Amino acid sequence: MKLFIVFAFLLCSALVSFRTTEHAILNASDSLRYPEEKHFKNLRQLTFGGDNAEAYWSFDSKMVSFQSNNKNWGLKCDQVFYMKTEGTDLSGGMKPALISTGFGRTTCSFFLPGNKTILYASTHLGGNDCPAEPERKPGGKYLWPVYDSYDIFVADLNGKMIKQLTNSPGYDAEATVSPKKDKIVFTSTRNGDLDLYVMDIDGKNVKQITNELGYDGGAFFSPDGKKIVFRASRFKTEDQKKEYLDYLKQGLVAPTAMEIFICNANGTGLKQITSLGKANWAPFYHPAGKKIIFSSNHKGTRGFEFNLYMINEDGTGLEQITYDKVFDSFPMFSPDGKKFIFSSNRNNGGTHDTNLFIADWVD
Repeated sequence: MKLFIVFAFLLCSALVSFRTTEHAILNASDSLRYPEEKHFKNLRQLTFGGDNAEAYWSFDSKMVSFQSNNKNWGLKCDQVFYMKTEGTDLSGGMKPALISTGFGRTTCSFFLPGNKTILYASTHLGGNDCPAEPERKPGGKYLWPVYDSYDIFVADLNGKMIKQLTNSPGYDAEATVSPKKDKIVFTSTRNGDLDLYVMDIDGKNVKQITNELGYDGGAFFSPDGKKIVFRASRFKTEDQKKEYLDYLKQGLVAPTAMEIFICNANGTGLKQITSLGKANWAPFYHPAGKKIIFSSNHKGTRGFEFNLYMINEDGTGLEQITYDKVFDSFPMFSPDGKKFIFSSNRNNGGTHDTNLFIADWVD
């Protein structure tokens, strides 16, 4: 589901025509990196075409799972793939290994301990076709679909379905795994709202950990597994609450006003980290466990201008990390802390393509 925000803010297609000029100012020795991007070294592109996002590392820091809708791979909507980050070249059109069934729509994949299985959310039990996307009305709000046919599954690296982890009515998706390898956090509407839940790695002992009205999602554990960082929408007026609930009844959510929150892994100690306005999302902990990197459009003059920022866990020390003019998001550090992966519209030849980029991280 998280990938859908890409489309909303890229519909103004004429605005990507600046790409040729942009390349002229890039550092010649590292042509995909902007000169201001001091935390990146050896930046390189992993995918070439379509929308590729939510690339999440295996525990051994050698592979990533991700979702793509690349039409050249015969896809009509997002499916889940995996690949090794070294020795894999997709620039010639090669298709990586498909993990999902190829039916329905999928999202939010993540390696399980052992690096031989991957969990992901899929709508395939609700039908073989891609579910309909919300109609984009001129001047209307951008909306995410919250498909009630999403459930969370586990497959091996050959795509063989091993287990279904959730089967409650409603939306179950956005699952990620603790670095301690014992817990999974995910978002569900099983109580009528979009809240966070944790469960054991085998799907047992499900526990709700957030309970305030609003969308809680995109959660990740801290490196020590003791905390969880996530995006959330909260409301200051009754009209805002009513709008949220009205959309949710239709299986929709408007993701244009979100901030970053943290809590303990059991749900206690809830704290808001950002108060920047607009859309702040896709948070992930820095390997040291004291900072959080996330995507935000708070500096953009147009809604689709997202860059990566890093902030201290106490909400101080905001630092801009990327300097693209369209879209950078879905950041993740490798478990060994050496590599960094994210999605970007850079180097897309003036298209709408969102590709995966990997770099050595420099503190």
